[in-house]
Amino acid sequence: MAGGKETPRQKMIGMMYLVLTALLALNVSKSILDAFVAIEENMQTSNLNELYRGDEKKSEVMEVSTDKSNQQRAAKAKLLFQAIEQIDKMTASRINSIDELKMKILSEIGEDVQSIGQSNSIIVDLMKNNEVQPIRMNLEFVNSKDNYDVPMRVVLGVETDIKKPLGKGLELWKSLNDYRIELIKKIAESQVEFDAVNKAQYATQYVFQPKHHNEFKNYDELKVLIKKDIDAGKVHEDDVETIIEVYSLLSKKEFSTVHGVENVHWLGKTFDHSPSVAAIASLTSMQNDILAARSQAIALIRSRVTGGEYSFNKVMPLAYGPIVANTGDEIELKVMMAAFDSEKQPRVTINDNENANVSVKDGLGTIKLKAGGSTMSLSGTVSVQKKNGQWKEEKWAHEVIIMKPSGSIELPEMNVLYRGYENKVQATASGFDKTSLSGSGLSIVRNGDGWTVKPNGRSRTASLQVVGINSATGERKVLKTINFAVRNLPQPELFWGGVNENGHPSLSSSNLFAKFRPEVTLNAKFKVISWQCSVGNAPGRAPRGTGNSFASAMPLIRQAPRGTTVSFRTMVRYPDGTTGRVNAVFKL
Repeated sequence: MAGGKETPRQKMIGMMYLVLTALLALNVSKSILDAFVAIEENMQTSNLNELYRGDEKKSEVMEVSTDKSNQQRAAKAKLLFQAIEQIDKMTASRINSIDELKMKILSEIGEDVQSIGQSNSIIVDLMKNNEVQPIRMNLEFVNSKDNYDVPMRVVLGVETDIKKPLGKGLELWKSLNDYRIELIKKIAESQVEFDAVNKAQYATQYVFQPKHHNEFKNYDELKVLIKKDIDAGKVHEDDVETIIEVYSLLSKKEFSTVHGVENVHWLGKTFDHSPSVAAIASLTSMQNDILAARSQAIALIRSRVTGGEYSFNKVMPLAYGPIVANTGDEIELKVMMAAFDSEKQPRVTINDNENANVSVKDGLGTIKLKAGGSTMSLSGTVSVQKKNGQWKEEKWAHEVIIMKPSGSIELPEMNVLYRGYENKVQATASGFDKTSLSGSGLSIVRNGDGWTVKPNGRSRTASLQVVGINSATGERKVLKTINFAVRNLPQPELFWGGVNENGHPSLSSSNLFAKFRPEVTLNAKFKVISWQCSVGNAPGRAPRGTGNSFASAMPLIRQAPRGTTVSFRTMVRYPDGTTGRVNAVFKL
């Protein structure tokens, strides 16, 4: 009789209602009325089970709230326990309203509702020590089991209009719809998180304003409508599934066609010509929906501080990270302990790939498929089963960049090859476990993780080839050939200490250096092997020396007035051992 997902037992009870109601339309026999008494008894037992299930989870939250060993967790549990008590308050209001409606029907058909707990009493126990527990009844002792006038008048109103009920039932209908909204709002907005600013307080960030949905073709359509409300608000992702289930459980289609009569209200459909015991059993079924929704809501709230909805009996280590890295890259590995239920293996699917092989073992799904010719965007679902048998499904996505066998050459310092210089070359043969470098017009020497290349002779061009080698098969494949221009090394400049030509050097320095300006990124080493110095118009023989220190010329330089030019003519040895002249002029 309830919306949403039903247990096999609930489905069976619903079918019995339909069959018995149809038979009642023909003739209400004692055996049929007794069947409603049995259904009522089963529903009351189911109500107690739902009540105790919710109470058990509530007590677990209360226990955590008093745990002094974890004050932060206890503080959160206290807030959640307050939310559960608010849920119980709104639940008790509806349970009591339905009980009052039952008592009114029994009273107006002349039944004794004053005696309690006697051998032939209808009222077995009021049990008011638990505010959300329905009154316990035994309909076997109802004398007017077949009276349907009073239930129709009480529930549908004096006019007993099945399309526009005006009785107590309409008040109950509106109250139940409001309960549905209040309950799922409380579920969403009771989701609290630790306030990092205050370090000790919890605050909610979630807001949900659901709408009333009483017109829908089926429950799949209803769930779509609820999901739109959820998407329009701010709801924690862990709460979405329960909110949809609870809303569906408490939802009934308001108007429908019954025996060719259109726009019959749900109350009219349920209570029209319904004998007293059937009407009371229907009201008990409504209480069952309420208590089931309550227990689901409390179970969700409990999972925020205690055990969740999932069971695990095994754990295994899991580490994952990049399988390819370049030298110098930062490598990040993520290591965790994965928990799974060996008796409830997950379900794993992959979209749009019929040739993929999917297997599941030890809680882990493995997907094998052939790599395509371009980047592959893979996606699918993974589902795990909850303790209650329902499946929780999540989507996954993964992108695989497909590498084609190819070669690449990088010159970190330049885009040409220089004569007399050990040009540094790096090359990689993608798709092969080894890389070799060959060429023409030059010599190649392996050096660490790369090569040094020196052009031969006076040729103005040279070429390099990247060769991929499969060490397992011995296969060698030329993947790429690149031609390079060959040039002489640029002329270095002369520096007095840290100052180059036309600069104003410091007289505290007496060393010369031949090197490139910072704009030239080549790491070439030059050495000053001799020098000759001229200081303005100073008479006499110009100072000269070997090496890069001109300390012997400093007495003459210090005697020169400010603004005097000092020139140097040097002989410099290049990286390949050849020598050349490098001159410079400085101003004091």
